[in-house]
Amino acid sequence: MDPICLVENRNNQLLVNPRALKILEQISQPVVVVAIAGLYRTGKSYLMNRLAGQNHGFCLGSTVQSETKGIWMWCVPHPSKENHTLVLLDTEGLGDVEKGDSKNDSWIFALAVLLSSTCIYNSMGTINHQALEQLHYVTELTELIRIKSSPISDDVEDSVEFVRFFPDFVWTVRDFMLELKFNGNPITEDEYLENALKLIPGANHQIQNSNLPRECIKKFFPRRKCFVFDRPASNRKQLLHLEEIPDNELDVNFKKQSKVFCSYIYTHAKTKTLKEGITITGKRLGTLVEAYVNAINSGSVPCLENAVTTLAQLENSAAVQKAADHYSEQMTKRLSLPTDTLQELLEVHAACEKEAIAVFMKHSFKDEKKDFQKKLLVMIKKKKEDFLLQDEEASVKYCQAELKKLSDPLMKSISEGTFSFPGGHRRYLEARNRFEENYKLIPRKGVKANQVLQSFLQSQAEVEAAILKADQALTDADKAMAEERTKRQAAEMKQDLLTQELNDEKQKMEAQERSHKENIAQLKEKFEVERENLLREQEAVLAHKLKVQEEMLAEGFERKASELHEEILRLQKEIERTKDDRLLENVRLLTQIGLILMASRSRFLNRV
Repeated sequence: MDPICLVENRNNQLLVNPRALKILEQISQPVVVVAIAGLYRTGKSYLMNRLAGQNHGFCLGSTVQSETKGIWMWCVPHPSKENHTLVLLDTEGLGDVEKGDSKNDSWIFALAVLLSSTCIYNSMGTINHQALEQLHYVTELTELIRIKSSPISDDVEDSVEFVRFFPDFVWTVRDFMLELKFNGNPITEDEYLENALKLIPGANHQIQNSNLPRECIKKFFPRRKCFVFDRPASNRKQLLHLEEIPDNELDVNFKKQSKVFCSYIYTHAKTKTLKEGITITGKRLGTLVEAYVNAINSGSVPCLENAVTTLAQLENSAAVQKAADHYSEQMTKRLSLPTDTLQELLEVHAACEKEAIAVFMKHSFKDEKKDFQKKLLVMIKKKKEDFLLQDEEASVKYCQAELKKLSDPLMKSISEGTFSFPGGHRRYLEARNRFEENYKLIPRKGVKANQVLQSFLQSQAEVEAAILKADQALTDADKAMAEERTKRQAAEMKQDLLTQELNDEKQKMEAQERSHKENIAQLKEKFEVERENLLREQEAVLAHKLKVQEEMLAEGFERKASELHEEILRLQKEIERTKDDRLLENVRLLTQIGLILMASRSRFLNRV
């Protein structure tokens, strides 16, 4: 697939490209999203083409005019992560003199942060005071992005929440001409970045403004990486047409540096996730793009919580349907109607329901009130009842057909008057008993076998009474005894059918309770995974905050270090609440599901 515009920037208005969304819709795999941002005409597109393993792809320009407008997307199979798609986002150059609205640049940068799992900032020359000032967009993120629809406080910057979902940060420095040394000693590229991010001592307004982007990068991006690149070619003409230069003509150092850079991105760039480990697929990414751009165009601030809620509504509805379809497909595939017994159908149902619940658990998230899971359970219950009805209908149809074949000789004998002579009633009973025995030998008659037989025998009651009345070999006492025996047999059969019906209801009830337990078991497992993911996130953020605090103290910024103390305490309390309160919440939600599943039990008890 070639690159395609994902978000068009037309007259400073952002528009999502429906064709790009259709491409994302087809990607059910998890995505690793790598976005690049930076000043225009700094070679961002060329670097992204290298990540795609191509020289051509994202458009390069050879003039001072910015080439990329909006955000362009290129989806390629991930080179090293099996069953993953690498989504490359090439953003419009920041600081384009042809644009009159700097706010537009800020939104482009904010979208790059919101959508990516690794965000690359590309600059030229060195990481110096000017380069950091040009990265002022990072200081505006707290104004352009909201984490929760109801913020904790208007005057408290909740950087804890930003750390949880912000991407990894990679700074690429192009045409780097300096030696990597500090105080005369060799340093790594990462050490070069960290030294550049050290806060400048001083309290005046200018210094505070200079420190702001440094603070924001340190606060919001726990994982940071730096790469420096030599010029790709020394010839000016070659630099103007880099995409046409074969690799063997590129600068040797640049080729090595590019290879190391690409290898790092392939190996370390994470799958895009949201809070609590929600994995983003191509389809989900498309939903997020629409939600964020719609929020920007409406004049509001993109809210992660609202976007996730929108995403959850769509995904959970789809998960319900996917799970319900799986149940129907598997039941149809595994059942041979009529089943021999009710238990046979219920066992197949239990296995298919278990799989369906697992499908739902895999594809759903943030079903906090369990509305979608309850909807699935209601759907499965209705489908199960439909299969039970189909099973009964198949049993009735099969038994009636077999009864007709078996009863035809008996009916013929009756119509021919075979039993209309002295001793005919005895011969009729013998013939009917043989007919019943033969019927019982037929395999897999299903759940309605006895009921169909009873209906047939009831239809023969008048015939038997006529034969009995006409049999001159029997005394009146014999006939009275025969009538009594027939009534007793009919009553016993009726009682047997009632007992069977009650046993069937009991089996259905037991199956429903097993279903309840299965739902609880899978829900508990999902809760535990979510709890572990949340704790892992919180502990990682805590470790980061403690590290930043330690750095602030080491650099002599005691006041800033103490300001972090409140965030750290709040995060520690949050971790404790996660460990304690989540269990209580789970019990409440499990009870809600139980109310639906146990409703059938009360109906059964009332019936009994």
